[in-house]
Amino acid sequence: MNNEPSNDEEEPDVRFTYANERTFLAWNRTALALIATGVAATQLLPEFHVDGGRRILGLPMNALGALVAFTSYRHWKANQQAMRRGEPLPRSPMPLVLSIGIGIVAVIAVVLALLGAR
Repeated sequence: MNNEPSNDEEEPDVRFTYANERTFLAWNRTALALIATGVAATQLLPEFHVDGGRRILGLPMNALGALVAFTSYRHWKANQQAMRRGEPLPRSPMPLVLSIGIGIVAVIAVVLALLGAR
């Protein structure tokens, strides 16, 4: 993978490069937290009154963590390329990805809680 700027690209101000990297690392801390929570849910929570309830809750969190990690890299790379070309930064899909994912996990948790109360 060649990260050297081509003839029509300029190296961006290092402050912007570092800011882009910090944002990427923050998204990856979020991804790690989601994955750790998913593992904890599948391994450490007491059994639900629903068969496989811990996995039903934990596995989507692991998947969301993986999705956030992959998406954050693609966004970091797109930002770097835009800065080198002097173009506007692309819109980030991350808030939407995370909001929808957490909303889905919350709905799963509510359903499991309601099924377990019966």
